[in-house]
Amino acid sequence: MTERAYWVRILERLAEPILTNLAAGKLKEQMPVVCGQQRELYAHLEAFARLLTGIAPWLALPVTNCSEGRLREEYQKLVLASLDAATDPQSPDYMNFIEGGQPLVDTAFLAHGILRAPQVLWEPLDARVKQNIISALKSTRRIRPVFSNWLLFSAMIETALHFMGEEFDPMRVDYAIRQHEQWYVGDGLYSDGPVYHWDYYNSFVIHPLLLDIIEYFAKVRSDWREFVEPVTKRAQRYAVILERLISPEGTFPPIGRSLAYRFGAFHLLAQLALKHQLPEELTPAQVRCALTAVIKRTMEVPATFDDQGWLTVGLCGFQPSIGEFYISTGSLYLCAAGLLPLGLAATDPFWADPSQNWTAKKLWSGKDLKADQAL
Repeated sequence: MTERAYWVRILERLAEPILTNLAAGKLKEQMPVVCGQQRELYAHLEAFARLLTGIAPWLALPVTNCSEGRLREEYQKLVLASLDAATDPQSPDYMNFIEGGQPLVDTAFLAHGILRAPQVLWEPLDARVKQNIISALKSTRRIRPVFSNWLLFSAMIETALHFMGEEFDPMRVDYAIRQHEQWYVGDGLYSDGPVYHWDYYNSFVIHPLLLDIIEYFAKVRSDWREFVEPVTKRAQRYAVILERLISPEGTFPPIGRSLAYRFGAFHLLAQLALKHQLPEELTPAQVRCALTAVIKRTMEVPATFDDQGWLTVGLCGFQPSIGEFYISTGSLYLCAAGLLPLGLAATDPFWADPSQNWTAKKLWSGKDLKADQAL
């Protein structure tokens, strides 16, 4: 099996139970919700939105007459039906966009997914479904974001509304961008709020959303163009750090919160590979091989999926104690963000170039490499 075929198999294992049930209006009926404190309200939107933000670029590739192409065509149809089911107030799977704070987070992931592949996730929708999605996005404005990376969720929703031709709130965008400027601590790292803490939120959320928000508005408004270059350079530096954290065995330091998102910890590295924005120190092939190693280490362990094919809580298998109070079955699907390079054609150097060892594997085999250098 090729590496690409393996990645597609992982995508299918993640997507199949969510999309087939949601498209049929049976997600709430069929999805187990193993969770912390009262997370049943949020788990279904979490699962769908987080899956979508990771697989959207793959869905946007052309449909071809091969097994992958046929699967893509099937999933395109299921996702369109799922978008309808999730946002139609009359649907049995209508999702929670207003109760509690969490819907702000996952509505933003839903918006990010649409923005990553509008040609298949927005343009084909009929006017009724588009209006339902717009209404869902706008409804989250009543939620006050936590003074942290959550500011970017509000900004991402406003970005999507602007794209959809709706009136947007530039203050929510400007506040998120300028506050993260204040929170930049150096060497490609932002603190997540006023005080820095070591975890993978620079990759889970901060860099990916900040970069895409700024790049989007740089094309349509002049307000935030000055941030494109510094934000991109910081993201590239953090991508170098992320790649160096991947051990020769495909493991990475289990530090900080939300480790149950598994290989979603490499959201940023995957995104820069997708966008052909990897720093010059990293070749596409070495990133592919490094990410493949991480995916295998986090997804091939027994009990990673339950008997019905749903993800279980854990970093390496079923480890319920590693899940914080906000972790639920749905939130685990942020791992799909690590699959973003599947949005590149099979002929792209990311997939077509010969395999290469990644940095840690080179160094720990005795290869002489240049010293790492801070930004």
